[in-house]
Amino acid sequence: MSTAAVDSPPAKRRKTVTGNEDSALIEGLPDHITEICLSLVRRPSLLSAVCTRWRRLLYSPEFPSFLSLYALFVDSTSDPGRANPSVRFMCFNPVSSKWDPLPPPPPDPPLHRILYRHPSFISFNLPIQCVSAAGKLILIAGSNQQLSPAISHPLIFDPISSTWSSGPQIGSPRRWCATGACDGAIYIASGISSQFSSTVAKSTERLDLTENNRTNQRFNWEKLRDMRDLRFSREAIDAVGYRSKLLMVNVKGDAVKEGAIYDVVKDDWEAMPEEMLVGWRGPVAAMEEEILYSVDEKRGTVRKYDEETREWREVVVVEGGEEMLKGATQVTAVSGKLCVVTVDGKVVVVDVVAEPAKIWNVEIPHGLEPVSVHVLPRMSKPDFC
Repeated sequence: MSTAAVDSPPAKRRKTVTGNEDSALIEGLPDHITEICLSLVRRPSLLSAVCTRWRRLLYSPEFPSFLSLYALFVDSTSDPGRANPSVRFMCFNPVSSKWDPLPPPPPDPPLHRILYRHPSFISFNLPIQCVSAAGKLILIAGSNQQLSPAISHPLIFDPISSTWSSGPQIGSPRRWCATGACDGAIYIASGISSQFSSTVAKSTERLDLTENNRTNQRFNWEKLRDMRDLRFSREAIDAVGYRSKLLMVNVKGDAVKEGAIYDVVKDDWEAMPEEMLVGWRGPVAAMEEEILYSVDEKRGTVRKYDEETREWREVVVVEGGEEMLKGATQVTAVSGKLCVVTVDGKVVVVDVVAEPAKIWNVEIPHGLEPVSVHVLPRMSKPDFC
């Protein structure tokens, strides 16, 4: 090594990470080189255990994000007379194994006006619909006390900046609709407005959340081709983004089902093939929008869809795993894992890469009931940094 290299002055330290320009993440290395090296460590908990400076780095907006579990919860303790529970959003920190509350969202719409329980529906919880797209969490549909749409514009949470923002006005605000995401855009289809309308029940809208579109002055909802019939306005539906298409099935449970596929490139609808429809025996999700997985709500079995043979094949899980997954109501799929919400208020993770698939529970905060879960980049903590 040359003398010039040894004697060259060190690169200027970044004050944003450590709070001290003279403090190096690794002595003798410029911080930007250190950050590149540390970003290759696959387990952030290892970095967190080394020192406070590295722990601060993990939550810095400049450092590559690790994935975290986000959940929409309702208060499970407020049950007298079917009182409406409070709604809250939280993030599970895999480093500390703790749930952290998200910052308060904008006051419009007020979360306490979004209905989850109503005296007229004794054994039925009203849907609150959230989706994730382009690394963001979006609250998109729900009902108010008058059983009308509670949300006129989506609430969007950006984990990197740890801030909420209000999206543009939805063309036709609705509830009990189909919501989903594909290729960085969110979609809302069918559903019911303040009163049933065949126009709303067949309509479809899209909001592109990719960075190029969000900085455009024309950032707005786009009206798409109408659905072919009105059969998708009976209840809340998950529209599953899969290979530049949205897959949706009109009812849950054992009722006779009808499936529809929306091609986001061609802006056209088609019927879902019967061999694909038969796998909808519970919630369905697509891993990175490429591989379909379903969880049987009655049997707790996990299935994977083979596009070439057009068959659903069972995924072998550890002994007793099916019992843990019975009553599945919602699922999300990211990085080789399924995160499942069950009817008895549990969050279960399935590692489908392992053979047999490993399954474990995520401990949830006391007194809270999960409605839906999503996997997004970890929430940055500017104050901590």
